[in-house]
Amino acid sequence: MAGKGETWTTIESDPGVFTELIQQIGVKGVQVEELYSLDPEALQAVKPVYGLIFLFKWRHEKDERPVDTSEDASKVFFANQVINNACATQAILSVLLNCPQLDLGQELTNFREFTADFPPELKGLAISNSDSIRAAHNSFARPEPIVPDEQRSAGDDDEVYHFISYVPIDGKLYELDGLKQGPILLADSATQDNWLDLAAPEIQARIAKYSASEIRFNLLAVIGDRQQAIQQQLQAAEAKRQAITDKLNGSAGAAAMETDDAAGSSAEQQQQQQQ
Repeated sequence: MAGKGETWTTIESDPGVFTELIQQIGVKGVQVEELYSLDPEALQAVKPVYGLIFLFKWRHEKDERPVDTSEDASKVFFANQVINNACATQAILSVLLNCPQLDLGQELTNFREFTADFPPELKGLAISNSDSIRAAHNSFARPEPIVPDEQRSAGDDDEVYHFISYVPIDGKLYELDGLKQGPILLADSATQDNWLDLAAPEIQARIAKYSASEIRFNLLAVIGDRQQAIQQQLQAAEAKRQAITDKLNGSAGAAAMETDDAAGSSAEQQQQQQQ
């Protein structure tokens, strides 16, 4: 468990950093890709997409949208952010821990099972007290003056950036923001084929809302490992090529046997005629 004074450092919003962070936690077959467009063609090019992570300049303002308190929402892994500087890693975990199809590795699988029945605040505390998650996060710390968390305070003029996640879960699309009290339901008819189309307008609306005074946004997609996907495609293509080769060789062998049989029959007939 994390002891007193053990802090979480600031890390860069960089797809390479996030991909290595995910690998250090023990998750396999996943990488992070930066998106420069929400056009359908751009999204199609990086599928499968397990979730989106959006970085924006945080403002203290009231959000009138209600959190989802339904029974379905209780199945969502949602953690309150209870520590400074951890929102990037928490946004990543919000995607990973809500995708049962992923290979999370033993440690993160155990973490999900252990915290399954925890309320959001305790889930957030469990993340903050995880030595392995904190160590992986802090290994990507960017150089900055060492200032303890308890001495940090965001003034009115300070630039504070925040990460949130968009994830399809059991046919619903959720916005997961650790500063909220719970998940926000965006759509209740989300599928693997259409959820990106449903998420795009939500993100575009948020960008439009802030674009008059802010141009620094970052959109990242948590996707399948592209190298692994290419290797699987190559293996499938090789298996198909081998099957075709075997079939052709089999056909050629059968044809040769038929030719041999025909030649043998013809020779036998000629022998009988000579007798």
